[in-house]
Parts: sequence; C-alpha cells; structure tokens
Amino acid sequence: MGSRGTPRTHPDRGEKDEPTVAQSTGAEPQENTDWVSRFADDVIAESERRAPGKPVVVASGLSPSGPIHLGNLREVMTPHLVADEIRRRGHEVRHVLSWDDYDRYRKVPAGVAGVDESWAEHIGKPLTSVPAPAGSAHPNWAEHFKAAMAEALDQLGVEYDGISQTEQYTSGVYRDQVLFAMRHRGDIDAVLAQYRTKPKAVKKSQKPLDEAELEAAEGSGAAAEDDGSGSGAEYFPYKPYCGTCEKDLTTVISYDDDTTKLSYVCQCGHTETVRLSEYDRGKLVWKVDWPMRWAYEGVIFEPSGVDHSSPGSSFQVGGQIVGIFGGKQPIGPMYAFVGISGMAKMSSSKGGVPTPADALQIMEPQLLRWLYARRKPNQSFKIAFDQEIQRLYDEWDKLEAKVGDSTVLPADQSAWSRAVRTAGRELPRTPRPLPYRTLASVADITAGHEDQALRILSDLDPANPLASLDEARPRLDRAEAWINTQVPADQRTVVRDEPDTGLLGSLDDQARDSLRLLLEGLDEHWSLDGLTHLVYGVPKVQAGFSADATPKELPPEIKVAQRTFFALLYQLLVSRDTGPRLPTLLLAVGADRVRKLLGA
Repeated sequence: MGSRGTPRTHPDRGEKDEPTVAQSTGAEPQENTDWVSRFADDVIAESERRAPGKPVVVASGLSPSGPIHLGNLREVMTPHLVADEIRRRGHEVRHVLSWDDYDRYRKVPAGVAGVDESWAEHIGKPLTSVPAPAGSAHPNWAEHFKAAMAEALDQLGVEYDGISQTEQYTSGVYRDQVLFAMRHRGDIDAVLAQYRTKPKAVKKSQKPLDEAELEAAEGSGAAAEDDGSGSGAEYFPYKPYCGTCEKDLTTVISYDDDTTKLSYVCQCGHTETVRLSEYDRGKLVWKVDWPMRWAYEGVIFEPSGVDHSSPGSSFQVGGQIVGIFGGKQPIGPMYAFVGISGMAKMSSSKGGVPTPADALQIMEPQLLRWLYARRKPNQSFKIAFDQEIQRLYDEWDKLEAKVGDSTVLPADQSAWSRAVRTAGRELPRTPRPLPYRTLASVADITAGHEDQALRILSDLDPANPLASLDEARPRLDRAEAWINTQVPADQRTVVRDEPDTGLLGSLDDQARDSLRLLLEGLDEHWSLDGLTHLVYGVPKVQAGFSADATPKELPPEIKVAQRTFFALLYQLLVSRDTGPRLPTLLLAVGADRVRKLLGA
C-alpha cells in the first residue's frame, strides 16, 4: 500500500511529540464551521417544501462490479452523516442505498482472488448473473462484493435501506416507470440531444479526469454514461438483456406504445418479440435510470462524484430528465476523490485498491468516520496505510484530549461527535487507548506473544498497569494488523540475541560513558515517560547540562549528540540505524537483556 515501513523514531523527537494537521495529513487547516449541519439545514427545509410531513429521503448508489473501495465509501458517508444529523434533530429520515447489481458486467477487474480471464465470457450480463469468484460463499458476483461492503458499513454504524436494483427490475416494481419512459422517449431524446455534440477542447486551465478517476465511476452507480443512443434508427431508453445469452448486446428494433410489444435483436443472433408490460429482463439506460429513481423514491439529497458533474454528464442531464418523471433533482454536493497515502488515485479495476474492510483491519471505525466527517465533500483527502497512520492516530488522540478538557473548537467537536457515535448508538471504544505508534512497536517486537506484550504495556505506566490486553483492544488488534499486513518482513524489528562485541570494543570513552549513564538510570526510570527522559537526557548530562534542560536552553550540538547516541543504541540492540521509538524498544527488550546487549 504505497510507502511502507515499520514504526521508526526520529532522533530529535520524543515519544510524546504531537504532529500538526499539516504534518499528519498534508491537508488544509480546519475551518471553524460544520458542513454537515449546514447541509442538514438545507435538506430539512427542502424536504418540507417538497414533501411536508413525509420522511426525509437521502440516497447513495454503489455498483458491486468489483471491490468497493474507499473512494466509493464517500458516496455513502456523505449522505449518512447528513441523515444522521437530521435524525439527531428528531426527524424521520430514510437513507436509500441502491445496490446497482443489475448493471452490466463491464470487465474483469485485476487483482481479485479466485478470478481469471475466463470471467470475460460473462461481460455484458447483469452483475447478479455472473458467477462469484472461486471459493466464495456467495451466489453471484454482485452478492460477493456487496457482502464485504455491508459488513464494513455495519461496523461504521451506517444505517441504510438497501435496495437491489435486480430485484426492483425483475419483480416488476419499475414496470410503470419503464413503460412511461418508453412512451415519453421523444421527450427524453430531446433532452439528451442537447448534449450529443463533439466534446469541446479542454482549456489549459482545466485538468481532465485521468484514467483512475474515470474508472472510479464503476463503484458509484455509473458503470457507463449510457444514454441509449446510437443503437438503432429510433431512440429507445430501455436495454433488454438477451433471453439466450443473458447479455445486453441487444438493439431494440421496434416498439408499439399501445400493445407494448418490443422487438430486439442480439449480437449472438437471437431475436425476440416481447410485451414490455409483462417483460422484466432489462433496464433503463443509466442516464434515464438515475433520474427515474430520484422521482420514484422522492430523493431530496444525493451527492455526486466529480465524474458525474461535468457538462453533459449524468447528474446534470438527470436534472432535466427527472422532470419528465414528475420529480425534482436532489440537492447535494459534488464530492472529491479519496486517495491513499503513498498511492495513486484509486481505481477498482486496477487491483489491490484498499476497501473499507481493509481500512478497518488497521484502524478503528471512529477514526475512519472522522476522516470523512472532518473534510467538506469537495475537499480531497488521503487515508494512510503507511507510517502516516501513526501520526493520524496521534492527531486523533490529541483531539480526544481537547474534547476531554473542553478546549476543542466547535467544528472539531462536531466532527469528533459524528465519529464516535450515531443518533442511535455509540460505537464500541478501546477502554485504554494507548498511543497507536507504541502499540505498533510492541506488536512489531513481540510478534504475537501476548504475555510479553502485556508485560511491556504494563510497564508503560507502572502506577496504573494493564490488567489485561483486552483493555487495549480493539486498537491493539488494529496496530498488530498494520504491522502484519503493511510492513514488509525485511523491515520488521529483530532484537539481537548476543552483544555486538566488535562494536562494543571499538567505542571511545565518550560513547562508553553514554552507555554507563543509561544503564545506571534504567531502574529509576523504568516507565515510558522515565525512559523518554533518560534517553534524551544522557547527551545533555554529558555536555554539562541538566537532564531537564529544555531545547531553548541547549546549543544545536546537543541534537547532533542525541542522534549519534540513538544510532549507537539501535546498532547495539537491533543492528540497524533506526527502529521503534527507543523508550518503547527498551521496555520491550527488558532491563536484564538491555544490560547484556549494552555490555554491562
């Protein structure tokens, strides 16, 4: 997942250093506003104008064409957060999540376990008619990828009304809407015709969407910007799935409004005439299907991705077509893309793109919710799978501390509140949320030995030791998963078994004196805070200063001396120039073994 590495220390930073927002995310500083509340105000007012006395309806759409990634999660989290705020205010609200599982299977995604190029024979079929990856417990392709997303949404506390578009179409729920669209195909065609022009040259100031951005549409309900044109002499907004090959490689050749008889021909050679008033094996093309659903469900709020918001795209065109169905276009923002720290923009067709389930392996649901809550939808941000996750957790813990002592800014308070609870429940929390970077270092060093991990974590604060590792869970489990899944084996920490006698024998008097000062102070300083003070204090004392001297009281040379001292300790303990934070490493190694490796 991009740039990976084990928890590392920086020679001039202590265990308690706190990063700034810019350090941890590279993002803009927070504004003192709450975008969720502002949208909730607008949505409630709009709902009262359009449908007074009825539940407020917000909507999302996901196409389970492959792994549903963290960029697609914004399609759900944006309306979820707004719906949850509306629910907190006592209004009845319905979050419709359309599973676009009746979309056509477009391509074989890369990097999916249990899938090979033989799945290409199913291209053109509905996603629910494509076999699931080999070894899956699910009945078809769509259900396989829906299941993973549904489980993640449950962990995230997202309440929604899931609607299978396969069920909607094949059970005849949309039959009247389909017949209506066919009767009014001329009106629909007239709207679409306004946009069937050659694309204008892109101005130099405009950045066209790259391939990854275009591919990201696959998971957001827009498998293709299809308007149904170009398939025959007359325009039809409906696409049958072939009765023989099951694919949508069909062309409607005639339709009678009075009898609803529809004739189509398929590229496989099959020709069929059916009564559309009885036929349910097909669907409206995307640019007609989406606005039809707005009108059918009475959607008030639905965000749209950048790919849907350009001139002539489905959201803009849908705003005109929805009126034909007697509805209105939802209000809602355009949302920006979500990236991964150290990776290019996400594309579900490229393989290896992180999903919400992947993120929830290495971070608690509160943290993931917070990332989506604190940024306006039109602000892009990155989710850290590399070492940045440690700084991100530092930032989160700092926010929690400010909430605890009431020094938090209002917008940050709101984002925190939306992260830790919903209108219906509070998300499960870690009882003793120890620093993530410390937990990762302990998991790295102990390699799954729980007794050793408990000993080290209890030594962090001897006056208040852990009674059980369960007090540090689930955060401990997430940090351990990060170490095991994101850190290459050759970057894991391995403590030496025997002293490096060659290095110890080559040390000069000053280096030997620094080790003596450290060893003499071990017992007195055996805690996380104590060892932090000790390892930073040794070079100060050697230079004639107090171990308590602050950086402002010290010359720049002290930082150089600290770096040199730290590098020596790492070489003697783990045979490398860097490693986990030294106080944590010393606790993990244990006082007796530290004395042995340092030549006592």
